[in-house]
Amino acid sequence: MNTPHVVVVMGVAGTGKTTIGPLLAARYGVPYAEGDDFHPPANIAKMSAGTPLDDEDRWPWLDAIGAWARGRAGLGGVVSSSALKRSYRDRLRAAAPDVVFVHLTGDRALIEDRMSHREGHFMPTALLDSQFATLQPLETDETGVAVEVSGSPEEITEQAVAALTDLSGASS
Repeated sequence: MNTPHVVVVMGVAGTGKTTIGPLLAARYGVPYAEGDDFHPPANIAKMSAGTPLDDEDRWPWLDAIGAWARGRAGLGGVVSSSALKRSYRDRLRAAAPDVVFVHLTGDRALIEDRMSHREGHFMPTALLDSQFATLQPLETDETGVAVEVSGSPEEITEQAVAALTDLSGASS
């Protein structure tokens, strides 16, 4: 990727969006925004209580992320967002048409294990099944790449950079 795109690091909870996002941003020399920071307090409370968000909960959150991405258009940036459904990604693209997605993917057991060992995060492992049930992987007409998360953060970041570079070359 040699142009200043905004990259949305997406995937179910526990795939490493908050770890990989800043690494990608540092690699490209652009700002990183933590998607969870865009949630209103009511969303955090709902998830902390073990209740999955519904679409009505997510629209204002996605609009806030989209506004950030639109503000970074032409400058570049990296933001995390689960972006689980096509309709959520469409909403982000409506706000910032040039966003590129990096879908972090992985085996459910690995992701659950990672979630069970992280501290201080509001998302309980009990919501992982609802995340997988909601997930609609990137479709062929969506600009993005899928990267498997079984490696180290550095390996995952390098795979993402290579895939984005290949994507950029294919779209030139």
